[in-house]
Amino acid sequence: MGGLALLARELGHRVTGQDRQVYPPMSTQLEAAGIALHEGYDTAPMQIEPDCVVIGNALSRGNPAVEYVLEWGLNYTSGAQWLADHLLPGRWVLGITGTHGKTTTASMVAWILEYAKLQPGFLIGGVPENFGVSARLGDAPFLVVEADEYDTAFFDKRSKFVHYRPRTAVLNNLEFDHADIFPDLAAIQRQFHHLVRTVPGNGLLVRPFDDPALDEVLAQGCWTPAETFQNGGGDSATWQGRALTPDASRFDVICEGSVVGRVEWELAGQHNRANALAALAAARHAGVPAAVGVEALSTFRNAKRRMERRGEVGGIVVYDDFAHHPTAIAATLEALRARVGDASIRAVLEPRSNTMRLGVHADRLVESLTLADQVLLFEPEGLAWDLETVAQRLGTHAAIYSSVEAIVDDLVRSSRPGDHILVMSNGAFDGIHKKLLTALA
Repeated sequence: MGGLALLARELGHRVTGQDRQVYPPMSTQLEAAGIALHEGYDTAPMQIEPDCVVIGNALSRGNPAVEYVLEWGLNYTSGAQWLADHLLPGRWVLGITGTHGKTTTASMVAWILEYAKLQPGFLIGGVPENFGVSARLGDAPFLVVEADEYDTAFFDKRSKFVHYRPRTAVLNNLEFDHADIFPDLAAIQRQFHHLVRTVPGNGLLVRPFDDPALDEVLAQGCWTPAETFQNGGGDSATWQGRALTPDASRFDVICEGSVVGRVEWELAGQHNRANALAALAAARHAGVPAAVGVEALSTFRNAKRRMERRGEVGGIVVYDDFAHHPTAIAATLEALRARVGDASIRAVLEPRSNTMRLGVHADRLVESLTLADQVLLFEPEGLAWDLETVAQRLGTHAAIYSSVEAIVDDLVRSSRPGDHILVMSNGAFDGIHKKLLTALA
């Protein structure tokens, strides 16, 4: 929604907004763009009689602002529909979907197109470091959109991505998530197939070589050519990556059986290598040669909060990562372990997403955290399950905390030079990164 506000402002509209607990980097972007942000959902800001109210999917009936819009008959729409009506017509949309990696892969695609001097527009759910903003109009025709499967609004329960009509669609992966709105994996697969139905015959689907859930989606019908990507061995996928270092920070890119270049970058992890292959395929469909795409990725800087190094004090390094699903948690820890070797990793996790708070993935958490030397679990209010079950299975190197201050105190007391502290949450986590670095200093 913040990105949409930036695009509307760039189009010349006067834009204001309402939300709760907006934090950097989005709050600072909005402020820099001159967008007035009102804390909370009182009705006073809408008494200016706006031409249109764009309502995000976090709001539902009973919200004071929503009730005011309905009672006074104000013109309203969803974020996804506003984008479809005002920005997508006439654009070549590159939609990046998947349970994991959407923000990173969309950032990669946008950067490859930018490197190739195509000046794309983009709308991304994070802040790509190469651009410093999460959204911009760019020059037609290319528009890169992080295409989310979450529902659209309280009045439109389709996934947001069905509004986007991509010509190039990346289906990065598919697992069960968003248990607050989807009863099972099949319900998500149904939405993904709605998306597949909208991709034209002269478009392109980019998908992993071996993803059973996506296989089932495409078995329902596919009318668009597809290219596949695969990490490591085998020669069946269109795009392959051959790692040259344990942390995948250097790898050769193989396209249709031929090496087209070598990526050397600051990123780590097999998951980022897979994201890179998907991005290269999408960019080539938009006209960027594979070799140019490889060059671009060697200068790529990831979006904020993707194993972002927040600081180092006394040889202790603190990272911030958005991981909140067991698969993403495991991938992030695997990448960090490959990079730091035998150094001590202290993983700090806030189970904040709706799915995690419901306990849907509780039984997978233990396995996803096994690469950490110490696990510090924050227990937020209203958690629907008992974290003690995870802590007990992890053993003596795991503990539960009820406050950020207690976590910071414990880490300051026990951390030693050479340790790596990985904080994982999809929220602000009460500013724990800054508090920790300050306390360590």
